[in-house]
Amino acid sequence: MTGRPRIKDIALKLGLSAATVSRALADNDLVAEATRSRVRDAAQALNYRPDVRARNLRTRKSMAALLVVRDVGNPFYLDILKGVEATAREAGYSILMGNTENDPDREAEYFDMLRDGHADGMILMTGKLPSRGAQAETLPAALPVVVALELIEDCPFPHVQIDNAAAARTAVRHLIGLGHRRVAHISGPEPEMMSVLRHRGYREAMVEAELEIPAGYEQRGDYQLESGQRACRALFELPEPPSAIFVANDEMAFGAIHELRRLGLDVPADVSIVGFDDLYLSKAFFPPLTTVCQPRQEIGRAAMGILLRMLGGGGRPTAPMVIPTSLRIRGSTAPYRPQLRSSRGHHP
Repeated sequence: MTGRPRIKDIALKLGLSAATVSRALADNDLVAEATRSRVRDAAQALNYRPDVRARNLRTRKSMAALLVVRDVGNPFYLDILKGVEATAREAGYSILMGNTENDPDREAEYFDMLRDGHADGMILMTGKLPSRGAQAETLPAALPVVVALELIEDCPFPHVQIDNAAAARTAVRHLIGLGHRRVAHISGPEPEMMSVLRHRGYREAMVEAELEIPAGYEQRGDYQLESGQRACRALFELPEPPSAIFVANDEMAFGAIHELRRLGLDVPADVSIVGFDDLYLSKAFFPPLTTVCQPRQEIGRAAMGILLRMLGGGGRPTAPMVIPTSLRIRGSTAPYRPQLRSSRGHHP
């Protein structure tokens, strides 16, 4: 073999047809997984790279996929991007990152890019479909879109998600198991379903333990650090502040801990904090944050895998794919110790 390796070189090496190799490289379900694995290994051994320009002309495909998020600056998305890109590259796809910043016009523009052929498919992580322009009413169910993590009700597209309510229940049960009875919650923006479900899990765990939720114990944030600070400040202006807080994401949890320090309170001696996401900074933060871990690279790989199967004609799942979570217990939570609280100033 001389020059650039081609599909027919892989086919000759494995004794397969060029059509089978082509389908395998596209992760088409019509090819058995064992065969797809053999083809991927052979392609790697031969240093095969798809001729994107030739294939684009032949198939009228862009060989690009959109990953659309609400805030490209949020480190939460980095591991998801790694998983998406690793799976995409194996199939010869590149990834374009879209940043909406919750702007309805920009949300619609990315769907326009998809329909105009600038990308072959989309992984959507904004938690909502376009609400403006023609896109709001004319999104065909057959459009190659996978919704990742966020849950969109009455949405025709396949979902890859976690069980947000169950994960939240586990987090709050951890605090209750440490002896905390005054447990507050800082939620994300509602009525977005991810925030609603985490809030629901908090309430279910409190009801299960027969614990009261006093007025003011449910504060709403927007997933930004500053909103965690504001919500925590409001909680500690209450006549009887909480001894523990379940926060709907790590970034707001960092803000809450910052505010507690400003108030002269110690985490976890005075107040225990649980976050949600397990950002890479959560282990390095002081104290290291107890948090719900979402396996973000696995989520990215799963979402891109589904999208590739859709693009290869392999159909789409009819039920959401649910990825398990785990609770990472670190230094921001501790048993309730009222004797320590009584020795401090303004405290729960």
